[in-house]
Amino acid sequence: MPPETLLAGYVVIFLGAVSLLALYTEHRQRRFGPTPSKDHIFRCMKCGFVYTDDGDVDRSRCPQCSVLNDAIKF
Repeated sequence: MPPETLLAGYVVIFLGAVSLLALYTEHRQRRFGPTPSKDHIFRCMKCGFVYTDDGDVDRSRCPQCSVLNDAIKF
C-alpha cells in the first residue's frame, strides 16, 4: 500500500472522529444547556435601576422607587 494512501486514510479517520465528537458535544449542550428566559428587562426612568420581570407584563413597577416603566426593546 502506498504511503500517500495510508496517510490519507489516517487523516480521513481522524477528521471523522473529530467531527463526530463535535456533533456529540453540540447535541449534549443543546439538550442540557440553559433555556432562554422569557423575562423582560426594564430600566427605571427615574433612578436608572435595571431589573427583570415576567414576560407577560408590558409595564413593571421599579423595586427601588415604584415608578412604572416600559420594557427595553432590543
